[in-house]
Amino acid sequence: MTTFSTTLNHTSLRDIWYTMIGIPGLEDAHMWISIPICSMYIVAITGNALLLFLISTERSLHEPMYLFLSMLALADIFLSTATTPKMLAIFWFQAGGISFASCVSQMFFLHFIFVAESAILLAMAFDRYVAICYPLRYTNILTPSVIIKMGIASMTRSFFICFPLIFLVYRLTYCGRNIIRHSYCEHMGIARLACDSIKVNIYYGVIVALFSTCLDVVLIIVSYILILCAVFRIPSRDARLKALGTCGSHVCVILLFYTPAFFSFFAHRFGGHSIPLHVHILLANLYVVVPPTVNPIIYGVKTKQIQERVMQVFSLGKTFR
Repeated sequence: MTTFSTTLNHTSLRDIWYTMIGIPGLEDAHMWISIPICSMYIVAITGNALLLFLISTERSLHEPMYLFLSMLALADIFLSTATTPKMLAIFWFQAGGISFASCVSQMFFLHFIFVAESAILLAMAFDRYVAICYPLRYTNILTPSVIIKMGIASMTRSFFICFPLIFLVYRLTYCGRNIIRHSYCEHMGIARLACDSIKVNIYYGVIVALFSTCLDVVLIIVSYILILCAVFRIPSRDARLKALGTCGSHVCVILLFYTPAFFSFFAHRFGGHSIPLHVHILLANLYVVVPPTVNPIIYGVKTKQIQERVMQVFSLGKTFR
């Protein structure tokens, strides 16, 4: 009888709605915090959509570097859209209710997009390596079919890494704790609502971080070491600066993507009480909107071809007006 009651309780708890409370301790400031977040979300969607439009309509931008950039822009749109609308609903309407299934879905897509974007950044580092170290073979190595295969490989790897997270949270027993002290659902946030051991979840999270994201970072660093070695062998100073200039945008995007991600990861698992919860949650909220907002701006400012295409579009708009 007890076993039946426990099973029934376990099943029914998965059908109830959890409540996300946004940023704990800063509830009174939610309306003010929502203003920059909403503004950045609009800029992120507009900027990345414009980037996709420019790359798809301009034949001169159908090069490997810009095709990878279009993948990054698409990932940024999905990353911000997977979290920000619900976040704003919490800030504006206190609409923090979410079912277990919806919460797990948001968790999956959030981690899936993050791992995929990490792989895209690695592919972009490989693109810069080939462009600088093997310039004469650049278009022969990175053909459209190779780029498509790299994109599919990024998505496939991300899916197989993140899909087990669904089973890891569904296997846990939940005993009625239904307050999520966050603005969106992520793996450890859901796991900590359980009343049994979450060691497997913690270990899997660390293993995934080490063998996907950390491995990507190591390979990116190796790529840039090889790039620097090749650049410093170039006799002309102007040619060296030009070669390094093509990598500037990518390095900025890498730092913007990985720095807050690793801070959030280590703070969540090892930070304990040394970092106030509201600081951790606020940074986590900014993480899903700041990189998608800034990435198209960085490439727009640093890339001459994109600047020229933007000027063409806006001058054409003025002509029709």
